[in-house]
Amino acid sequence: MRGISIGNGDAENICGAKNALRNPGESATIFVMSQNAITRLDTDGYVELAAIFSVVEVECIADALTSALAQNRDGSTMRASDGGIYGARNLLQLWPGVASIWKRPHLQALLCEILGPSFGLVRVLFFDKPPENSWALPWHKDRAIAVRDHRLQSEHFSKPRFRAGVPHVEAPEWLLENMLTLRVHLDDVTEMNGPLKVLPRSHRGDESATPVTILGRRGDVLLMRPLLSHASNASEPGTTQHRRILHFEFSGIEQLPDGFEWHDFVR
Repeated sequence: MRGISIGNGDAENICGAKNALRNPGESATIFVMSQNAITRLDTDGYVELAAIFSVVEVECIADALTSALAQNRDGSTMRASDGGIYGARNLLQLWPGVASIWKRPHLQALLCEILGPSFGLVRVLFFDKPPENSWALPWHKDRAIAVRDHRLQSEHFSKPRFRAGVPHVEAPEWLLENMLTLRVHLDDVTEMNGPLKVLPRSHRGDESATPVTILGRRGDVLLMRPLLSHASNASEPGTTQHRRILHFEFSGIEQLPDGFEWHDFVR
C-alpha cells in the first residue's frame, strides 16, 4: 500500500530548487493529510509518506552520498570484505550537507507538530543491502542514542559503549517517546531486497499485532517511533536490487539529565 502523499519536493537543497506551497487550497489539503499522518503515527507507531522526493532528487542525493562515503577512511563506514560499503554512522560528520536533505516545508511542519518547535536532528545513519552482501536484523527497538560522554554516572542512561568511535548509551523510555525516526528510501523497496517489517502499536507495549512489511518507491519517507518493534530479512537470492536508506533521528528534548549532552543537536 502506498503511503499518505503530502507533496513531493522539487529538488531543494543540494539540487537547488524550491518546494513551496502553491496556493491556500493546497495548504488546506496538506494540513488534513498531515493530521492523518499524525493520527496514524500515534496509533500504529509509524506512517508512510509517498513521493516526498522526486526521482531526480533521489539520484542527486545518492550521488552526493556516494562521493562522501568514498572519501571516508576513519572507520565510520561499514565495509564488506570486498570493500563495498553497506552502512555508515556519524553521517553528520562525514557529509555535513545531509543535515538539510530532509528539510521540506511539509516535513518540517509535521515534525514541529509531533515533537514541538524546539526539536533537533541528533543522528543520521546510512544502510544498504547490497545484493551480494545482504544482511538481516532480528526484532528489536531502537534504544541507543549518541552522546558526547558516556562515562557519567546516571540514573537515566545505561549500557555505555562505543559505536564507530562515538559514545552511545541506552536512553530511558520517556526520552525515546519524545523522539522520531525519518527514513528516506533511495531505492524501490520490494519483497526481494529485504524490506523492513514493523509491529503496529508495539511502541505502546502491545506486541499482539500481525507484522506489516514496508514496501515503497524511492523518494518515499517512513516516519516511525524508536520504540516500534521492527526487523528485516536478508535480500532474496538472485536479486540485483539494493536497499539504500537514509535514517534521520530527531528529538523534541535538547537538554538531557545528569550532565549528558547529545553528540549532535542540529536545528
